[in-house]
Amino acid sequence: MSEEKKIIAIDAMGGDKGPNAVLGGINQYLYQNGENSVHFRVFGDEKVLRKLLAKYPRVARNIDLIHAPNVIKGTDKVMDVLRHAQDTSMYMAIKDVREGNSAAVISAGNTGMLMSLSKLALKTIDGIARPAITTMLPSGAGDDRVVVLDLGANVHCDENILFDFAVLGSVYAEVVGHMPKPKLGVLNIGSEETKGNETLVHLNKILSENKDSLPYEYIGFVEANDISAGRVQVVVTDGFTGNIVLKTVEGTAKLIKRVIVENFKKSILAIIGAFFLVHVFKRLKHKIDPRSYAGATFLGLRGFAFKTYGNSDALAFANSIKYAADLTKANLNGLIEERAKALSDIRAKLQETE
Repeated sequence: MSEEKKIIAIDAMGGDKGPNAVLGGINQYLYQNGENSVHFRVFGDEKVLRKLLAKYPRVARNIDLIHAPNVIKGTDKVMDVLRHAQDTSMYMAIKDVREGNSAAVISAGNTGMLMSLSKLALKTIDGIARPAITTMLPSGAGDDRVVVLDLGANVHCDENILFDFAVLGSVYAEVVGHMPKPKLGVLNIGSEETKGNETLVHLNKILSENKDSLPYEYIGFVEANDISAGRVQVVVTDGFTGNIVLKTVEGTAKLIKRVIVENFKKSILAIIGAFFLVHVFKRLKHKIDPRSYAGATFLGLRGFAFKTYGNSDALAFANSIKYAADLTKANLNGLIEERAKALSDIRAKLQETE
């Protein structure tokens, strides 16, 4: 694989808007970033894709089209896919990463299936027990973001798994978010040391006792309102809670947009005022628009797998491609493995005192 030009595998048949949004996203990315930056291996129904490619000559010049006759359905089970449906666009794209043909896979298909198949095919990094779904959500002022994980891959997590998430999240924040020694907190129902279940209390005790040896700034328990306030840069939680946080952030963004639009429609003065605040609203839109943070990555696997939203349009898919391309340029997995090894003594203390 060329080091100069990254190769990304695309599941063209996943998502609510289908291959038109996928090819439109590739076209938008190539227009904005140049045709020599990334090459794509696109998996899907060749007949359907060839017809759509007539609209996108720029895309046609920069892809290898690989025929995948079947699509994973929402009712499919992982083992059934492995036994009987290995010719699906999602599975073939993931396998392309495992075989070293591509650096990353992007799909808007079923999250659970993508997570399960990616974990089986790509395996976890040495020293990491479970991969986590993560992204950077809007936080604080300006363009500030916060890394939150897990967002849905692991419903039940013990303190060892949460400790691994801290490793994953801190490296991700440093490399992708450019946050040196990020402030890291564990999500809880209160900031007091006695709050929360036994797992969280135990994890907090070990991290607090060893905070001077950690490569990140551990600030203890944080609450959900700390995420948007910008008081923390990495938030560690289980997948059940994290997914609720993610959906709440997305829902709040849609509510803000809806309230603003409805109120502008009611008043001429509001419309006139909006004209003078157009740049403010553009910044607000970029801050809260879910398409701007482009989905999530399955962090902790030996290859990169990216999940973009099921209803992703071309803009969201283009942002996902940029996200994937930027991440594959960094030695993220090597740094995660090094950090997991360096912190193995502290991880052992969690197991000693259970």
